[in-house]
Order: sequence, then C-alpha cells, then structure tokens
Amino acid sequence: MSASTPQIGEPVADTETPPTPDNITLSGRYVSVSPLSADKHGTQLFSANRRDEQNLIWTYMPYGPFDTLESYIAWLRSVEGLRDPVYFALTRRDTGEACGVASYLRIKPRDRSIEVGHINFSPLLQNTVAATEAMFLMMQWAFDNGYRRYEWKCDALNLRSRRAAQRLGLSYEGIFRQATVYKGRNRDTAWFAAIDKEWLRLKGCFQTYLDPDNFDSDGVQKVSLSALTGKILFKRDPTLS
Repeated sequence: MSASTPQIGEPVADTETPPTPDNITLSGRYVSVSPLSADKHGTQLFSANRRDEQNLIWTYMPYGPFDTLESYIAWLRSVEGLRDPVYFALTRRDTGEACGVASYLRIKPRDRSIEVGHINFSPLLQNTVAATEAMFLMMQWAFDNGYRRYEWKCDALNLRSRRAAQRLGLSYEGIFRQATVYKGRNRDTAWFAAIDKEWLRLKGCFQTYLDPDNFDSDGVQKVSLSALTGKILFKRDPTLS
C-alpha cells in the first residue's frame, strides 16, 4: 500500500519583501502616530500617564510605573530609535498632546508578519475615537505595505486587552501557557491576529465606524465597531462570550 500524499500549505506569491516601519508617521482625522522621542514627547506623556493615579496602565507592562519624569525620560531614551520594537507616540489632534504609546515588534518581513504591542494609553486616550483610529492606522500601514499577518498578544489575565483585540477585528488563536515571566510572575499569553485576506472587509468596518456621521452631536456612536468587525472574526475569544 502506497503512502498517501501529504497535505501542504497553499502557495504564497513571491512578492517584494515589505519594508520595516522605520521613521514613518501616520496621520488621521483624530490622531497622529509618530516616532517616539524623549525630547519631544516625554513631558507630555509623563503628565498624561500621571492621570492614572493607581498606575493601572502599568499592570501588564514589563516595565513601569515611573515615579519621576527623569526615570520616565531615561526609559524613553533607552527605547527610542530601536528597530524592533519600533516605538511611536500617539498624539491627539484636537489637543496636540502626546498621550499614548504603541509599537510594532517581532517584525518579520520575510514571513510578512508583524505584531502591534507595548500599547499604553493614558486616561486622556482611553476609550476615545482617537485611540481606535491609532490602531486602525497601524494596521492599515502593515497590510498596505505587504504584510500578511498582523498579531496582538497579551497576558491572558488582561481581559481588557483581549476585548480590545477582538473589537478591532483580530481573531482569537489560543493561549500559550507559561509563555514568559515578567515582574517576577508568570504570564500565559493570549494570541490574536488578522490576516491579509480579511483586511479589505476590516478596513471597511473601520472607515464606517470612524466616519464623523457615525457619531451624534454628543459624540455618541451610532454603530459600534464590535458590531461591524464581529461579522468577520475567524474565531471569537470564548472567555469573552
């Protein structure tokens, strides 16, 4: 009896290797995403972060909280200019103030895979349209430049991050148990991702949601992003059901 023919993955077109996100600036209606600079953004970011009096934004980060401006500036200087992760400051266009940080990391142009992470939104950015647009701009840059896979990973105990990933249209892919250790404690890591085959529909969801006509005169949304992206998810996070 002859052995059966093994199954193999579908062919991937040999296209140009996508660029790395060095020195890029992304501009939207509500937010701009620009290379992180200790000199330019440090004081604003520190002030914005201090509005979180309980330091909750640092709970699941491998660094922080920072008690002084000097210690925060020192950390910014240690990461600005890195090529992986590549850190960005998120600046609200209505106030002109930097009030959040995000990065691209685990950048693999050959595999056309990239991750978004080190996401740290101060209270001035949390739950705003600007925050959603920042995540859209970063996802859009990745897919528009030839990446096939866009990843999001977080501590499995960080339900807020898991909800955010699913809301943004990233599908749940499972839990990696005892994946890392940080701040002296275990981290099981929850994985989410979107792929290029989903991008056009996801882009339409973001465009519909971010359209000014989707918000009434008080800024209340008419259609939620979750309602739009939920129809595209490959798999939902069972913990959030």
